[in-house]
Amino acid sequence: MPSYRTVGEYWKSKFGEKVYRISIDAGFTCPTRDGTKGKNGCIFCDEKGNRPHYVEPSLTVSEQVKAGIERLKKRGISKFIAYFQAYTNTYAPTSILRKKYYEALKFPEVVGISISTRPDCINEENLDLIEEIAKDYYTIIELGVQSVHQKSLDRVSRSHSVEDSREAIKMIKERGNIEIVAHLIIGLPGEDEDAIIETADTIREWDVDGVKLHHLYVVKGTVLEKEYREGKIKVFENPKEYARIARKVIEHLSPSIIIHRFQGYAPKEELIAPDWTSNRFIARQLILGR
Repeated sequence: MPSYRTVGEYWKSKFGEKVYRISIDAGFTCPTRDGTKGKNGCIFCDEKGNRPHYVEPSLTVSEQVKAGIERLKKRGISKFIAYFQAYTNTYAPTSILRKKYYEALKFPEVVGISISTRPDCINEENLDLIEEIAKDYYTIIELGVQSVHQKSLDRVSRSHSVEDSREAIKMIKERGNIEIVAHLIIGLPGEDEDAIIETADTIREWDVDGVKLHHLYVVKGTVLEKEYREGKIKVFENPKEYARIARKVIEHLSPSIIIHRFQGYAPKEELIAPDWTSNRFIARQLILGR
């Protein structure tokens, strides 16, 4: 296994103690759901837009952050990253983004912000705001790159291009002081091992700061569920096979890239396949050889 750092290790060295994300659903939508580029979303995304099951979207941003702080303080955590996770968190007028972001940052325990979004939803105006925040807070933009193969992006209805990803990363890097975390899905329909490694090599060339690795998994209420039941797609039924390829991906990344996630996760009640996805750590342990 090559040298690498996990996000937990990185944040502990940066802040002097453990730091946890607090997931937030700020009420945003997505261009693949509001009719701009589509109405059904990506084929792997359910109607909750990747919102964790414990997040209550009826609460305000402040209430969600407060609840997260109270829950995690019981585990001895005292510093937090406000994680705008559900749907596309730059997909709104800047005035709305400003209100939502600063609402989460008003808590003294919150030391940073992580904004999950699509490559085609980055522009100079929202970057002006995010750069302003980065002057005072640790700041991450998480980009759903997923793959550097256009055929794969089209197959899963991402409705953005590889060039959108490259250009978004370039724009963010020009601002400085904003970390870039690329989300990558291992096992997309039609991608063999060589294609997956090509994505890793390209991500290294794009010089991102971190990655989140996900395996392709199927949850209820998605287009992917229908295709899986019809036998049109395959998943990693054995976590060892996913772990083997994920290790190779990490080997092709720069040692300076922080690993923010090693595998995807879904609770049993929402999961269709593969069944090991409900175990948060099984693939991670296999990847790390623990």
